[in-house]
Amino acid sequence: MNDVIKKIEETKIIPVVVIEDAKHAEKLADALCEGGIKCAEVTFRTAAAKEAIKIMSETHPDMFVGAGTVLTIKQVDEAVEAGAKFIVSPGLNPDVVEYCIKKGITMIPGIMTPSEIELALDLGLDVVKFFPAEAAGGIKMIKALAAPYGNLRFMPTGGINTSNIAEYLSFPKILACGGSWMVSKDLIKAEKFDEIRKLTQEAVKSLEDIK
Repeated sequence: MNDVIKKIEETKIIPVVVIEDAKHAEKLADALCEGGIKCAEVTFRTAAAKEAIKIMSETHPDMFVGAGTVLTIKQVDEAVEAGAKFIVSPGLNPDVVEYCIKKGITMIPGIMTPSEIELALDLGLDVVKFFPAEAAGGIKMIKALAAPYGNLRFMPTGGINTSNIAEYLSFPKILACGGSWMVSKDLIKAEKFDEIRKLTQEAVKSLEDIK
């Protein structure tokens, strides 16, 4: 297990951020860190992603910032140049995965089927994203998929919140969970950073319920 994967495992909750204006990046980072999560996966769903990663990485050097919804090799380069420490994608593009492996960049691609898992394993990966988690069967589906693949670990994302995260993280094959409930784009857009801080604190507190 490399240092980046260890860090993700220690963090347990990875806030998945859609940020439309990079001017919000520093205050968002403040709110997350003050709430107890020094990590963020900034998705390449908006034009502001690269600049937001750069700002968060530079203003909060102790924060662990990655890039999500990375679909192309160009986006990998942009994300890493901006300071991203890891790359996450919604699906598994072999070209992008192989590029990241060649460059020594930690990559967690999305999977939803046994065939995609076997492709990930063939590429040398032992951690995958399960997406969209709740819509694709949730923790029951992950347990079913995990059974034949002993060394594989999952980072589920999609539909996870304080009401179900403990159930996910109680399963040893779950590395961490991605979630956007504490950093919704509406809260960010409305600059409700106090609310984001509060929701982040609640998310951290929910980890106490894990058996």
